[in-house]
Amino acid sequence: MERPPAPTLREFSTDFLKQIRMDCASKPRTIAFYQEKLKRLLTSKLADARLDAIDENAIEAYKRARTAAASRRKKPVSPASINRELATLRRALRMAHSWKRILSVPQIKLLRGERAREFVLAPTDEKRYLNAVPAGMRPLCTFLIDTGLRVGEALKLEWPQVNLQEKPGHVTVRAGIAKNSKRRTVPLTSRARKTLEGIPGRAGLVFRTEDGGPLYHTWLDQQHSEVRTKLGFPADFVLHSLRHTFGTRLGASGADVRTIMDLMGHSSLSVAQRYVHPSTENNRRGIERMEEAFAVPAKVPTPLKAVRSKKRVSA
Repeated sequence: MERPPAPTLREFSTDFLKQIRMDCASKPRTIAFYQEKLKRLLTSKLADARLDAIDENAIEAYKRARTAAASRRKKPVSPASINRELATLRRALRMAHSWKRILSVPQIKLLRGERAREFVLAPTDEKRYLNAVPAGMRPLCTFLIDTGLRVGEALKLEWPQVNLQEKPGHVTVRAGIAKNSKRRTVPLTSRARKTLEGIPGRAGLVFRTEDGGPLYHTWLDQQHSEVRTKLGFPADFVLHSLRHTFGTRLGASGADVRTIMDLMGHSSLSVAQRYVHPSTENNRRGIERMEEAFAVPAKVPTPLKAVRSKKRVSA
């Protein structure tokens, strides 16, 4: 039986977005993200190409055209934006492959030069930031700095996941839909515990607005952006930077990669590795901790006495 022809990207886009809405029903921002990136792909020559004709050459041609167009604009498009479009195309092709619409998926190489957001909130700026954010989001921001939870994980945190009966207490983070989201237990710092103890009510969601309503990611981003501009922080300082700050402080405190991975819920050691920066001070503390843990009373060896060799007298 002859295989039906593969659909074009434009034809497949309807089914793709329908599946995205089902997979990300609780994530309107993710749905909007894919809608936006797919819309951009559909303005290119890839739109009317059949999916099985979108090979490495076609993808490289798209990257060249997109990069050239970006360089002509007054405000160039960053490599990160183009890479998000390529990631959307990759997900669409993988979905088509899993549905037997195409036989294989081409390799899609992302553009180099994408700048990672690695802003770390310095202790001297932390107080300024927390004092400047609206009172309704201050407990959440403080909690993110001290626990390293993802913003989405904290917004979904419910009181049954919080243990304040024990000291210092801990929160249990449920595994999310994302493959890099793992179930884990995060101990509380004294400040994180005090923050939770100061929140009224012990039912439903932990973090709410001052009037008891739910906190929305869009509102948090908007408020954070206004505070960032007011205080003169760089654009790289996003809400996710609070989690990155937690990981960086863990690494600077001498935590090993496995500990960082477990506390932050990373899917691999390589992701957690970027928070570990060996230094002379960290190395010294590592030796001291080893010495304390495996201390053995020092026994100074008795120095060997020099033994003079006696010359034999020949007969």
